[in-house]
Order: sequence, then C-alpha cells, then structure tokens
Amino acid sequence: MKLLTFEQNGKSNLGIVTPQGVLHVSKANETVSAQPSALPTTVMEVIEGGEKAVAQLKALVEHSLAYADRAAFLLREEDLILGPCVTAPNKIICVGLNYKRHAEETNMPLPQYPILFNKFNNTLAGHREDVALPSKVTSKVDYEAELVIVVGKEAKYVDREQALDYVFGYCCVNDLSARDLQMRTQQWLLGKSCDGFSPLGPYLVTAEEVGDPNDLAIRCFVNGEVRQNSHTSDMIFRCDEIVSYISQHMTLVPGDIILTGTPEGVILGYPEDRQVWLKEGDVVTIEIEKLGALTNRMVSEIN
Repeated sequence: MKLLTFEQNGKSNLGIVTPQGVLHVSKANETVSAQPSALPTTVMEVIEGGEKAVAQLKALVEHSLAYADRAAFLLREEDLILGPCVTAPNKIICVGLNYKRHAEETNMPLPQYPILFNKFNNTLAGHREDVALPSKVTSKVDYEAELVIVVGKEAKYVDREQALDYVFGYCCVNDLSARDLQMRTQQWLLGKSCDGFSPLGPYLVTAEEVGDPNDLAIRCFVNGEVRQNSHTSDMIFRCDEIVSYISQHMTLVPGDIILTGTPEGVILGYPEDRQVWLKEGDVVTIEIEKLGALTNRMVSEIN
C-alpha cells in the first residue's frame, strides 16, 4: 500500500494511491464506512495502528472503488499539495558513510560501527515543495539520495533476525547537506539540520509491498542529469542490522524514521575543481525502486 499526505483547507490529510486516483481517506470513510470513527485518518495513526490499521484501509479501498459515486473522494495526485509522507516522527536518526563506494569516493575508511547522527522535524518537506538554500550561512549544499526505514513497532534490544518485523514501511529522502557547515566541527548536525533539508516522500510504502529493502535501485538526478546510480545492496550495514543496532541503545517507537546513508555520486566526492554546489533553480529528484520519485526545486531564501 502506498500512503501519502496532502494539504487541503489548512489541514493535513491521509491519501492512499490507487489505480483510479488518490483516495481521500476521511471523505471515503465518512461515505462508505459503517463505523467511520473506527478507522485511522492520519498517517501517524496508521503507523501506530500497524497491521490492523493497514487491513482496515485495504477494506476501505475495496469498498470505495466499488462505490457508484467515487468522484467525491478520488483525487488526481498531480492536483495535490503533498506534505512529508511521515508528518511527525519522534526521532530522525541518520546513518553516515553507509555505502562502500561512497566511503571510497570521499577517502574515508569503512566504519566498524554505524555512524549515527540526528536531524529534526524542521528539516521535513514534501514532494514538489521548494527548498530554500540558506545562503547567509552556507555556499556548499549537496544532495544525498537515501532509503528511509519507518519504524512500526516499539523496538528495544531487538535481534537482527527479527529486526525487519518492527518496520512499517519505507520511503525516499533527500538528506540535503551543507558541507561547509557539516565539516566545520567533528559533529555533523549543523550541516544537516537547516530548514527543509529532509524532503520525504512522495509515498510511504508498506513493508510487504517493498519486500527486501537491500535489493532496491537508488538514483539521484539534478536537472535531469543522473548524479547517483547505485543499489541498496552496496550498504555496509544492512537495514536489519541498522534497526537492531540502534535498538540496543535507544527505544525506537512507531513513526521514528531512519535515514540509511547515501551512495556514491555526491558533489563532495568530486574533485574540487568539479564541485558545483546546488544553486537556485536546480531541481533534484530522488528515485528508489518501488518507492517512487521525490522532486524538489532549490530556491533563494526569503529574508
């Protein structure tokens, strides 16, 4: 199942992608459900509700698509203003240097343990949302195509063999990075946490639809040019290992998101004389197999 969030009348709404269009969950629920109050109507409620919530939504889709007057709750995706596909994560945890060839291109040794840092909710943005380049403080903004793990169950001291059972689903993110700020100190947080630096989406895809998260093609385009073209099988620490490792040190809760690292092809990995950083007007697309394509345009920051 592919879930998305969209803005309408100042409110964030839950949508489900179907072959006939995006199902407006709240409107469909009110029209076709016998007990409309019993169904989840936000993405966070779905994540927290887990398998039961997904089953309820699947039934809603089936009933809705069989309903005679579907026009009231089936929307055209291209007409929607999308928000981040996970709207309120409790934690945003990131894994650095997690692709072999990316570590090689940046002349960094392969890590012995996952390198963890964090971002905050101010970095979240949606598909097709403009991202303002904070030019007052940085001149070196880079793209990073990444697979995101969305936690679906409370996880603490989870074994690697069971780790993926705690995953709700997956999505795309652009882990935008201000490299000059990132490298200013030994802590990377500053260069990773500017406003809008984690566009997320367009869809949150449930785990059973994705299958093996370590078997997905991942690409990044800048103005239509392929910059990153890799595969999640190049990860140093695989998704099950990442979830298990983090859970040994902190409790993961439903809605937490884990950014699993970026492959080779980032601007930082180019020779200095070829490093052309993101600028106003650049359009960046992150595409991951089975998860769709996330696109954002870089714009000037408004003072």
